[in-house]
Amino acid sequence: MSMLTIDQIRKKAQSWLSKEFNEVTRKEVQEMLANDEKKLIDAFYQDLEFGTGGLRGIMGAGTNRMNIYTLGMATQGLSNYIIKQCGNKGISVAIAYDCRNNSRYFAETTANIFSANGFVVYLFESLRPTPELSFAIRHYKCQSGVVITASHNPPEYNGYKAYWNDGGQVVAPHDEAIIEEVRKITSVNDIKFDGKKENIKIIGKETDDLFLTEVLKMRINPEVIEKFSDIGIVYTPIHGTGIKMVPPALKMFGFKNIISVPEQDISDGNFPTVKSPNPEEPDALKMAVKKAVETGAELVMATDPDADRLGVSVKNQKGEFILLNGNQTGVLLVYYILSQFKERKKYKGNEYIIKTIVTTDLIERIAEGYKVEYFNVLTGFKFFAELIRKNEGIKKYIGGGEESYGFLPGDYVRDKDAVASCALIAEAAAWSKSKGKSLYDLLLDVYVEFGFYKERLINIVRKGKEGADEIKAMMTVYRNNPPLKINNSKVIKINDYETQVSHNVLTGAKAKIDLTKSDVLQFFLEDGSKISVRPSGTEPKIKFYFSVNTKLVSASKFEETEIVLDKRIADIIKDLKLQ
Repeated sequence: MSMLTIDQIRKKAQSWLSKEFNEVTRKEVQEMLANDEKKLIDAFYQDLEFGTGGLRGIMGAGTNRMNIYTLGMATQGLSNYIIKQCGNKGISVAIAYDCRNNSRYFAETTANIFSANGFVVYLFESLRPTPELSFAIRHYKCQSGVVITASHNPPEYNGYKAYWNDGGQVVAPHDEAIIEEVRKITSVNDIKFDGKKENIKIIGKETDDLFLTEVLKMRINPEVIEKFSDIGIVYTPIHGTGIKMVPPALKMFGFKNIISVPEQDISDGNFPTVKSPNPEEPDALKMAVKKAVETGAELVMATDPDADRLGVSVKNQKGEFILLNGNQTGVLLVYYILSQFKERKKYKGNEYIIKTIVTTDLIERIAEGYKVEYFNVLTGFKFFAELIRKNEGIKKYIGGGEESYGFLPGDYVRDKDAVASCALIAEAAAWSKSKGKSLYDLLLDVYVEFGFYKERLINIVRKGKEGADEIKAMMTVYRNNPPLKINNSKVIKINDYETQVSHNVLTGAKAKIDLTKSDVLQFFLEDGSKISVRPSGTEPKIKFYFSVNTKLVSASKFEETEIVLDKRIADIIKDLKLQ
């Protein structure tokens, strides 16, 4: 990133005062130029680019903000790239959007630009989950697609995720090539804003029904669901798109006792009932848990605004609701799928699962236990999609997930799918009940059989340009001066995904990491602990992932063993001076 002086930033901002920009934009830029230098710098010091999750930023005027101009440049650049790749005849794209402020406006703007470029556009009539957009791209044989969403970010954010013809988010070489095309657009006059209405086709219920038909194919034990169809399930979309598809999916699976949280069924980009619409945070599920206690429900599920991530709350052995973390939800789903495939003799011998490099290694142990092949990929479901496409016709993907609350149970969608995942978690709960157990009991059984893995994530937030520089400096220190010991345990291996080298510290041997370059470092310790460090591609933060493990002798020893593992993580964090 080249450093801009304040004069260069002011000059850049002044170009946004020209008549090509609408009055609201010009007014906002004028205000920053006159009164708020810090805000001006953050709005113009760089251009929004595709990160691990596409284009994402705070809404407002500026090159580093989400608005119709930055979105327009991205869409025009994407259009130009598609034409270069596929010609300019017979091109179609699909567009979906979530509940956020401006999402509909951004989606319509995107549709107009695509249509002005001569593409047929399939635009959803109203908000829809991201996984349904991925499905629609594949079903309508589109060359590309876009969903307007900022996932679980705070209300001031919005975003733009670009997809390729397999229904997966764009990966190399397309991602960098699209950025190149976007960079070639030096003026908003290059953006074709005037849409051709005849090219825009509105889609809705017919696509919903086709999508739900595929979701239903994920059901493994219909007779178990029939027997326990009245299991109490509280579901909340946290004001987002999940309301459209999750309750219908649960009903199609056969569940009859689905309890809503009416206040949170209302689509609202301000997310008035929560601090953050993030199902990773217990606060976001507070109202749903309260409803579960009132109604005697056994399971609580929540999805984020674009319904690609899910949070699950279950009763522990004391009867209290606890929020499972993303690793635990992933472990339960992988265990349920693999154990039931075996029990029902569904294996053909070419099945595999996927996890990310920062997701719990317990998933690997389960896969080994069931003799199912597994793959590790970089963070981001676009890498799942890339691998599924590579293995198409040779091997069969049956499930996989990441620690950040995303899971995909089948290959008809090529992104995280909280719709099918919610239905499958509910089925796993019914199956557990048929064995006289709760989902929590099932999790402890998995720990006893395969090992007790405990993970924790710390986010260190550093906003603005200064923050970005600080994060970069932290990574440089870890890379150039790696620790020899952490918490009195030797560092025995370091994986550097930027240099694509795995270094065995004990022997000095170095091996190539066969994954795309990524700014991630992993430290493996002699005691089995693993520490991963990764700057976020979509938010102003650096992430530290901690994983420790030990044997769990029995379910009754869970609490005392957890204390030991929690202390080990706390000691690692203290040693690294992170808190």
